[in-house]
Amino acid sequence: MPADTDHPARVAGRASQTAVRARDKEQWLDLFAADGWVEDPVGKSGFDPEGKGHHGREAIAAFWDKAIAQTDSIEFRFHDSFACGNEVVFVGMIRSIVGGMQIDAEGVFTYRVNDEGKILALRAFWETDRAMRTAQKI
Repeated sequence: MPADTDHPARVAGRASQTAVRARDKEQWLDLFAADGWVEDPVGKSGFDPEGKGHHGREAIAAFWDKAIAQTDSIEFRFHDSFACGNEVVFVGMIRSIVGGMQIDAEGVFTYRVNDEGKILALRAFWETDRAMRTAQKI
């Protein structure tokens, strides 16, 4: 079970997860600093062919439309978290339901915040091929 503390990065990470589960794009976007970015997954992917991340509100909103909005639901199943400095890492799995298929992405998911508790960086370390091998019809 992830630790329950009010560490600013943990609070922001949990708020991000809550907004995603609620399908609330504006609430999610409001959690980010103006110069924040998302790398999900880190490196080149179908969501980020150049592997440079999605920087700034407009690009983060486009990521939502391309990745999150395309799912029917997303569950966060984290078994632990570690907060250090201005960051937190959640360890576990994200389960997505997309078009009647269930896909599990195991990995490490990090959130870095600024002094105001706004997300500067959300970085997700998971492997697309590995996640796709879990795909099953539900």
